[in-house]
Amino acid sequence: MLLYFGNQELNRKIILERKVFKMIFYPQERMGLFIDGSNLYAAARALNFDIDYKRLLEVFANKGHLIRAFYYTALVEDQEYSPIRPLVDWLDYNGYTMVTKPTKEFTDAQGRRKIKGNMDIELAIDVMEMAEHLDHVVIFSGDGDFRRLVDAIQRKGVRVTIVSTTKSNPPMVADELRRQADNFIDLTELEDTVTRPSNGPADHQPDYDEYIDDDDVEYVD
Repeated sequence: MLLYFGNQELNRKIILERKVFKMIFYPQERMGLFIDGSNLYAAARALNFDIDYKRLLEVFANKGHLIRAFYYTALVEDQEYSPIRPLVDWLDYNGYTMVTKPTKEFTDAQGRRKIKGNMDIELAIDVMEMAEHLDHVVIFSGDGDFRRLVDAIQRKGVRVTIVSTTKSNPPMVADELRRQADNFIDLTELEDTVTRPSNGPADHQPDYDEYIDDDDVEYVD
């Protein structure tokens, strides 16, 4: 039986249970970031701020030995102009390994055209392939489908942190994924350090305002 004396010890217990950002990274760790682009965009949008991807990379590079930062997104190839293409190109030139694929269009039973752009398989394969080169995997997604992936790489000795949010309505992170992870960072804890400034320098990342939902489908008719 554990006994806690005074508010200081009780507070320490609460902090440990919440797995806060300050206590989960070690300078000697080899770390990889795996960013589900549309999932992170949706979470940040639900919290009413934009991600500054240059600052995001710097924050995690300062927490350990950052090996690679992957960014996943689907692209609509037949559009004359894709709103996300400038961001994809900027990330490609600024420290991110881009993983993209064209969306697929199909017709459902009601004759409606749909667009599908799920990147879960690509992210899962890269995590499994990189696991032997990493000590700590950070996945920016709240998708419960990744719970089994997290379990698999934990059994290889890799620690896993999930970045998403419980502060939106509804929460963006699946409870089973949060429970499986070694650590959980709520995106609100990073807001002060990764929010995009309203008037950044000219060479800063471009605006973006449209994503294909990675989970599912978007109606186009």
